[in-house]
Amino acid sequence: MSKTIIRNARMINEGSINESDVLIDGERIAKISPSITVDNNVCEIDAQGRFLIPGMIDDQDHFREPGLTHKADLATESAAAVAGGITSFMEMPNVDPQTTNKQALRNKYGLAKDRCRANYSFYLGATNTNIEDIKSIEVDDACGIKAFLGASTGDLLVDDPEALELLFEHAPIIVVTHCEDSPLIWENEKKAREKYGDDVPMSEHPYIRSDEVCYRSSRNTYELAKKYDALLHILHLTTAKEMELFSTKHRSEKRITAEVCVHHLWFDESSYPEKGALIKCNPAIKKKSDREALIQALNSGKLDVIATDHAPHTLEEKSGSYFNTPAGLPLVQHALPMLFDLARRGEITHELIVEKACHAPADLFGVIDRGYIREGYYADLVLVDTEKPYKVNKDNILYKCQWSPFEGHTFSSSIQTTIVNGVIAYSDGKLNDSIPGKRLHFNRSRN
Repeated sequence: MSKTIIRNARMINEGSINESDVLIDGERIAKISPSITVDNNVCEIDAQGRFLIPGMIDDQDHFREPGLTHKADLATESAAAVAGGITSFMEMPNVDPQTTNKQALRNKYGLAKDRCRANYSFYLGATNTNIEDIKSIEVDDACGIKAFLGASTGDLLVDDPEALELLFEHAPIIVVTHCEDSPLIWENEKKAREKYGDDVPMSEHPYIRSDEVCYRSSRNTYELAKKYDALLHILHLTTAKEMELFSTKHRSEKRITAEVCVHHLWFDESSYPEKGALIKCNPAIKKKSDREALIQALNSGKLDVIATDHAPHTLEEKSGSYFNTPAGLPLVQHALPMLFDLARRGEITHELIVEKACHAPADLFGVIDRGYIREGYYADLVLVDTEKPYKVNKDNILYKCQWSPFEGHTFSSSIQTTIVNGVIAYSDGKLNDSIPGKRLHFNRSRN
């Protein structure tokens, strides 16, 4: 059936919660009203008082394709994403070959077509030498330009000051950054080796990649963006110290915005003894006081977006010593349950989840007709059951890497249904056979 009606939903949208029906006609939302009358040829979903939200738009993912598909690929990770209520994702350029020119972007869009259950777009990666490729990018070619400013990703590291100046001077679309200071990381690594030898404990990670490592790079990046009046979005912030850089103004009044990821809102350094390498990530999960400062900044408006930085590795890769273990963890399937648990604990509100994980990324990147529940918008919708607990185990993990740092944990909420472009992609614990994901389109330029 081309028409679907969702009845008896508690709709969270644009800062309020209202009981409403939503009528979907084809790919789009046709009507929103407290009561909608339809004929008999309509598929009906009774929400039974569950929350209805726009699908989460995740602006930071590593789905590992092409070249690294032994641990993830576009098909497997987009399936995990819709099972977690993520209906759109923006994927990173540190693959093989790296996504650093238009041809590489075209190749990735070709790989994604007819294989993704969620909507998709890709970043162009900045290097020390590809400024002409950056200048040539048009608004709808990529979701943004990604610059790695910390020792984490090999050849994609942008560490030439002149190249950075050119990037912020000429980038025609939004620049997103990973901010860590490489020289200070190397200095801290040397100190750790002197103290522990090669047997550095995972609990040293937040001290090797310290708050000063992050702040030094974030501050420099912030100042460069201001100098050239560039659009800048700083990814996965982790420290209380960095929060002094950002404004509480509404995102519509900012050209420099900030993001926090779900794992930095959930874990702190007390988790390392139990989780170890499973939660090693860059930037590092840090102190309890940093986690609390991130929560406070999210509520005050200093942090604009919540994302995942989903970055899977195999368990074998994660079983090495500190210096031989890659950074990153799989998150897309469990991000929204994490956020709804934070709301249950009173740290954030349901309205804030939708504001930061759905509305804000749509606005900041200029995603066309998504991120809100509005008539005429694409029907990317999620039903969340806050009364149905969800225990993570091997049998229900959909990541290709087949593990999660949450194995054995029970979330208080579960994703009941995920709809992508009007198609039920996931419901009652099962994926639909359809592949409804489409390429995202954008309309926000630097000017």
